Amino acid sequence: MTSYIRRLHDQIKTKRTPALVGLDPRIDQLPASIVKSAESRSSTEAEVVATAFEEFCCRIVDVVAPLVPAVKPQSAFFEEWGPPGTDALQRVIHYARRAGLLVICDAKRGDIGSTAEAYARGYIAGDDVNAAPWGADALTVNPYLGRDTLDPFIKVAHERGGGIYVLVRTSNPGAGSFQDRITDELPHFQYVARVVEELSSSLCGDDYYGCVGAVVGATYPAELAELRQVMPHVPLLVPGYGSQGGTAADVATAFDADGLGALVNNSRGINFAFRQEPYRAQFSPDDWELAVAAATKKMIADLTFGV
Repeated sequence: MTSYIRRLHDQIKTKRTPALVGLDPRIDQLPASIVKSAESRSSTEAEVVATAFEEFCCRIVDVVAPLVPAVKPQSAFFEEWGPPGTDALQRVIHYARRAGLLVICDAKRGDIGSTAEAYARGYIAGDDVNAAPWGADALTVNPYLGRDTLDPFIKVAHERGGGIYVLVRTSNPGAGSFQDRITDELPHFQYVARVVEELSSSLCGDDYYGCVGAVVGATYPAELAELRQVMPHVPLLVPGYGSQGGTAADVATAFDADGLGALVNNSRGINFAFRQEPYRAQFSPDDWELAVAAATKKMIADLTFGV
């Protein structure tokens, strides 16, 4: 079994980029040809949407698999459509892994005891895609219920060569309403960061980084730099680049001297590049995959941190 961080860094070195492509399908944004094809093959609305999502995401995987190390499907967009949607999510995850990509399932799970362990065992497959029904390499986790609720996720991830990414400093505008609350002269997110560093550093083994990662938004660049110092052994997942306003300069401090230790996510800016400038002027809706490739390559060019 190979650890998650070793597999991740091998992929980053091979692809020479820390770019992470989020898979966030939305039915009203999909190319018309994808929706029309799904309508011809499905009956109920949920089945149409799930079929369209699966085709759209798998075709994005075909485009980006040679270019980036990992993808991050957002489970909520699939779960909204019930069993057809969740079945599609599982197939997308397995398809991406067959294409050689690492998969971080963005489900933000968090619960106590045996419930947390059930979530972990269901989602985190780690090194062996068949070790869990969903088959993801890693899972995003919400720590709000307390430190002990992280332990079952960490246990399963460590046993299976998988990873978790704990929400520490999120990129949404309202994050500060909870995360910035001061206790003993420190904001709450700093306490979470210190716990995550302690947990990850205890599991590094022969690797510098552990299997316990952190989500830290690009929309707070000063705090990102600070948190990298607080969590030197923690792999980071950095949302907020692109559509949310984060830039390459904003995320530069997330990386170590070798350009490792972090992934930078871009979802809408790549998924729906064909609807955005400058790609809308360059590519027709029928050429949406060319826009995905162009946007991905632009992101890769932006993120040059020594890999």
